[in-house]
Amino acid sequence: MNTQIVDASRNASFGYRVDVSRGERVGRVSSEWFCRPADERYLSLNELACTVRERADRSRTRVVESALIHVEASRADPERLALMLPGSDTPVAPTHWSFGQLASQVGAPAAYLRQLPAALAGINLQYGLTANRLEQIKTLETEDSRIELRAVTGPDYGRIYDHELVEAVQRIAGNGTGDTRWKVPGALDWSSGIYNPRVDISKDTTTLYASDRDVFLFLVDDLNPIEAGRLRDGSPDLYFRGFYCWNSEVGAKTLGMASFYLRAVCQNRNLWGVEDFEEMTIRHSKYAASRFAHEAAPALLNFANSSPMPFVNGIKAARERIVARSDEDRTEFLRRRGFSKAETGKVIEAVLAEEGRPPESIFDFVQGITAVARDRPHQDVRLDMEARAKKLLDRVA
Repeated sequence: MNTQIVDASRNASFGYRVDVSRGERVGRVSSEWFCRPADERYLSLNELACTVRERADRSRTRVVESALIHVEASRADPERLALMLPGSDTPVAPTHWSFGQLASQVGAPAAYLRQLPAALAGINLQYGLTANRLEQIKTLETEDSRIELRAVTGPDYGRIYDHELVEAVQRIAGNGTGDTRWKVPGALDWSSGIYNPRVDISKDTTTLYASDRDVFLFLVDDLNPIEAGRLRDGSPDLYFRGFYCWNSEVGAKTLGMASFYLRAVCQNRNLWGVEDFEEMTIRHSKYAASRFAHEAAPALLNFANSSPMPFVNGIKAARERIVARSDEDRTEFLRRRGFSKAETGKVIEAVLAEEGRPPESIFDFVQGITAVARDRPHQDVRLDMEARAKKLLDRVA
């Protein structure tokens, strides 16, 4: 079987025919795309990095005694609270997010406090701070037209700034617009089955996002497709490399990244035909910054610079590994791996529908399992099936 890296100049101007009926569908990027307003969408990594770096430059973090924080509220402005922190004469205004964090730190229900007039909410919050058993808190304050309190965490919170992640991505992806192999993805034309890697980057198509709470970035190497075998009609089965990563410097989520091979990205930014999905996360614990420097950033660099041949060879081995030659073999293969009678029948039917023949190789069974998983309405069931499919591939590799 022929396996190779396809010459990008051969088809990049016209796009690539792909088969998105294979592999997994991953909706994480699409979820981000749907919920981001225009002011959270960026057209380049330079633009994004400049925004989050400039924000960090205007910020300070410190550990303060919670009992020394003074809550100010005015009857003249019943909707607004301010905090006076020790060692400062300037009030800080909590954001919606940090107010919730502060309430959580002192054991108060944030939703209830938000319903109260500011003066009454201030009394309750002041009592909580004075009686707080967690004697210290760490703040993140950012100065703009006023000083905002953007985050309130425990004293051992290990902050990784958003710009640190974005700059790590820049080291491998440049501006993210095509000046390196890595770029904002193109889009699949469903009517033709052609994936076009050359789509103008706009607010509607970008996959570079940042808000006051987080950053999220998704890039692909879609001008350099990888051929791993052939489709039913004899055309090449093409893949592209991709990764996404995320962070929140205010404690809204962990830092994490996922790398994978995929066959297409649609206009709604769903990932189609995903294989070899790997994810890692780093909690913002005391040594998070060190872990980012020694684990996450190098992992991103290694994936960006690694050869796709281990993946290609793994797919080739899975295609060549024949494990069933009869209906009895097929049933036994799946049932011994924990699939129910109904699931077994659906996996075999899925391969018959897509390939025109019953499953024989490890690769056939993996594609059948992931096809059935895509139709599962419950995420936990779907993820369990996809994990079992990946386990089969990993054993071959």
